[in-house]
Amino acid sequence: MSVGYVLELPLLKLTKKADYALMAMKHLAECASEGSRSAKDVSDAYGIPPEALAKILQRLAKAGLLQSQHGTNGGYTLARPAHTISAFEVIQAIDGPLFITSCVTTRGECDQSVRCNIREPLRKVNESIEAVLKRIKISHMREEPEEVGSVVPKTKELVTIT
Repeated sequence: MSVGYVLELPLLKLTKKADYALMAMKHLAECASEGSRSAKDVSDAYGIPPEALAKILQRLAKAGLLQSQHGTNGGYTLARPAHTISAFEVIQAIDGPLFITSCVTTRGECDQSVRCNIREPLRKVNESIEAVLKRIKISHMREEPEEVGSVVPKTKELVTIT
């Protein structure tokens, strides 16, 4: 008999840099047909501090998610179509590997390693979060218009771990 866990995962909190990176990638995807966009264009559109955004865009370019063009008409464009770039790739490019706890890593040892009974469940949670983020593509990231007078709650994707 296997025990299943259904978790809503509010424990995963993205860094502000990852938020900004996802916002920028979405903006560049929406403007793809209009050509490249400067860091200032994106910064102005979302009120993101320009210095922070410039560093974020450089990291995304270094990770191969953006292409940068120098010069008067320079700026940034997506390196691949938006439907092929996952939220996971963007977050990983900015924040590095995603772990909800350090013991999920191969080197993550702690004083409780010998007695720990939650390492494997936490590893499964981590894998589930990663899988969800890999399924979310930049092209999927759009605001859903709210219907006036609608009281139907938005559905949340739940992760089942068995």
